[in-house]
Amino acid sequence: MNTFETLDLTALSHFGEDLRRPESVVITAKGEIFVSDQISAVRQVGLARKTLVGMPEGFLPNGIALTREREFLVANLSAASGGGVWRVDAQHRASPFLMEVEGQALSNANFVNTDVQGRIWMSLSTRLVPRERAFNAHSADGFIAVIDRHGARIVADGIAFTNECRVDPSGQWVYVNETYGRRLSRFRIVEQDPCRLGPKEVVHQFTDGDFPDGLAFDAQGGIWVACVVSNRIVRVLPGVGAQVVMQDPDPALSATADDHHAQGFLTREDIDAGGQRALFNCSSLAFGGPDLRTVFVGNLTGGHLPCFRSPIAGARPPHWHY
Repeated sequence: MNTFETLDLTALSHFGEDLRRPESVVITAKGEIFVSDQISAVRQVGLARKTLVGMPEGFLPNGIALTREREFLVANLSAASGGGVWRVDAQHRASPFLMEVEGQALSNANFVNTDVQGRIWMSLSTRLVPRERAFNAHSADGFIAVIDRHGARIVADGIAFTNECRVDPSGQWVYVNETYGRRLSRFRIVEQDPCRLGPKEVVHQFTDGDFPDGLAFDAQGGIWVACVVSNRIVRVLPGVGAQVVMQDPDPALSATADDHHAQGFLTREDIDAGGQRALFNCSSLAFGGPDLRTVFVGNLTGGHLPCFRSPIAGARPPHWHY
């Protein structure tokens, strides 16, 4: 289904400096670029880092979301610091936003975002603590939760390490990466109010060192997936196939991770090893620029964001004009 050639690493440039684990990226029509940051939870690239007030020791910001009020929601991936989804206001003060759903603690809150209807979606990677216990295909105990006018509740469960989850531009599907299930899956939204999801459908199964983390949509119906370990960005077109957009894998590292995953004991070291590559263990991506054709790559180890020009424009995200 090759609609364009795989982009060479020479197409990469870099944006920002002195970033600390910029795992998640949010871009607006104004050209603002925000990233998750280990010191300030959220940092606008190009501006000085601010110290976050009120976050617990050990706070690990992962997914971030911009709200209509121009505040941020931040998923705290660290169970040791209480996990949960936190609010960060304009004064950079942090406060708990949601710490449990239906009696289930958000101990390993991975991601949070909003949709065009103003609903808030969030993912819990796993109920296991520490989360490394779920670095396998059989610990499928993660879930997706939603907040709408009816409150907060779990709408999909039994997911093999729930990572980024987003409503697609059609408003009909919720897509989710199951990192250690190594799948891109989706759920049809069968009822809008209250929101209810249908059964899971597997869209794409990953191999060859690919462990899907973040995702974004393009304007032609494709889903772009950032894979840790392999440092590979893959475009998936449902019902058609997948193609590699850009990659910088280490074949030996990928083979080791594949072998350990098959044996059920993937380690933190297996995951972190990908951080030495040019995409710094790519974990997410976001389309930006006036034409939505510049891709900014969130990552786990870089001090800046790799970026490149895309042959396909991105879909406008819900927060584009916030």
